[in-house]
Amino acid sequence: AEAAAAVAASLDAYKFNDAAGAIYQFTWGTFCDWYLEFTKPILAGSDSDAIAETRAATAWVLDQILRMMHPFTPFITEELWAEMDDAREGLLIFENWPNFGDSLAAPGAAEEMDWVVRLITVVRSVRSEMNVSPKVKLPLLLKNAGEAAFSHAAKHRDLITRLGRLSGIEHISDEIPKGAVQALLDEATVVLPLA
Repeated sequence: AEAAAAVAASLDAYKFNDAAGAIYQFTWGTFCDWYLEFTKPILAGSDSDAIAETRAATAWVLDQILRMMHPFTPFITEELWAEMDDAREGLLIFENWPNFGDSLAAPGAAEEMDWVVRLITVVRSVRSEMNVSPKVKLPLLLKNAGEAAFSHAAKHRDLITRLGRLSGIEHISDEIPKGAVQALLDEATVVLPLA
């Protein structure tokens, strides 16, 4: 919804570069880079209801992406629109522009997932800067984490450990172990013991 509003506002202002940038950022940076990674464990799991819901949500988002990209790449999006669902009648050019208003607004969910993405990004950055092999699974220690951070880490533990290549997540209140690398994430100190 935010991406559609940003693209529409840029198109209305004749800022085509900004419109293309907004759809690119959403498609590549949010949908492909993060959302698809987040769905892999669900799709590989055994919960058929979760798999069906995830597939339906992914297909719906792909439809919205095609609608937003259509002004920029009409021939490609029209072909993909027709190929993605044989039951479709009509062309993409006649479809309505995505306009959701506040109907899909979920600030709490957006904040939660933003925190998860930033945590995984911090872990990956530290691993990269310290030349830690992707094969090595490290424990993640969180110090001074607030209630929200504690809740987010617990709720998304599997996702964080898989994407961060971690052996687990622990909350600590005592001293940071020697040989550990520290980074700040909001009020929490992210600690990766490398020794």
